[in-house]
Amino acid sequence: MRFGLFVPQGLRMDLPESPDPSAQLDTLLGVARAADEGPWDSVWVHDHLHTVPEQRDSTLFEAWTLTAVLARETRRVRIGQMACSNGFRHPALFAKMASTVDVASGGRLCAGLGAGWFRGEAVAYGYPWPGLGERMARFAEAVRVVHALWTERRPTVDGRYYAVDRPSNEPRGLPRPEFWIAGGGERVTLPLVARYGDACNVGAGDPAVVARKLAVLRAHCADAGRDEAGITKSTSLDVFPVGTEAERETARTYVLRHDSLARLDGGTAVRTVRETRERVAHLRDAGVEHLLVYLPGLAHDLEPLHRFAEAVIPVFR
Repeated sequence: MRFGLFVPQGLRMDLPESPDPSAQLDTLLGVARAADEGPWDSVWVHDHLHTVPEQRDSTLFEAWTLTAVLARETRRVRIGQMACSNGFRHPALFAKMASTVDVASGGRLCAGLGAGWFRGEAVAYGYPWPGLGERMARFAEAVRVVHALWTERRPTVDGRYYAVDRPSNEPRGLPRPEFWIAGGGERVTLPLVARYGDACNVGAGDPAVVARKLAVLRAHCADAGRDEAGITKSTSLDVFPVGTEAERETARTYVLRHDSLARLDGGTAVRTVRETRERVAHLRDAGVEHLLVYLPGLAHDLEPLHRFAEAVIPVFR
């Protein structure tokens, strides 16, 4: 298995409070460098414009500009977004931006694209928010456009929502970004993965759900005449590992302080190292090859990063 780490970006109000956003960025970059120096395979950001679960006036760094910074501040790990909201950028611009950042990173970009789900931020920033059916139709066309700009010279795509007329996208990357398609939708998203994706992310990882989604993906790959082994299967895991059962309550208090989503049902789970290994093993057995991990509180203490790196990752190499 491979392991990716979400950096503390501000989305979950997980950066230190500070009047100096430059200092907050330095803290974020320190986490990314620690991952780059360890056994982690990738670092990840989210593409959101508001904090979650509610809008707060606190620092949240934008995904693509942050990805470009990470491309130059790291040397080894791959860099990705999980996942860019299709409604925020024309897909041809997304493809061009990703190609540029792939070059800046030395060919380490995992470019993630999804249909988008957060209505509140789209409306606040003035982006259209059509119904689900239209959003998925737009997403399907966008995937075609992005793939065409990365694999064809001067492509033409004439869709209902997006059209490109022989654009030049040079350089296309080194040789091009990995195309990560986010979502587990069985009728639209997974068929797109089967046809166009280098990798998929089927959401927060319940092993039974992940196994079912990947079985559906295999069927779509068979229909498309594609070997599913060529697609990286991923999911996400929010966890705070502790060494012993006695540390659990103290850790819960820490997580609640430093992760806004932990206050919701299904938020970050505090698990012992043994429980964490068991969960990862279940996800591996379900077919997960690249696990994207969120560890709360890293902007304040790197101990969870080192604990996961030392006690969990080596077990699955």
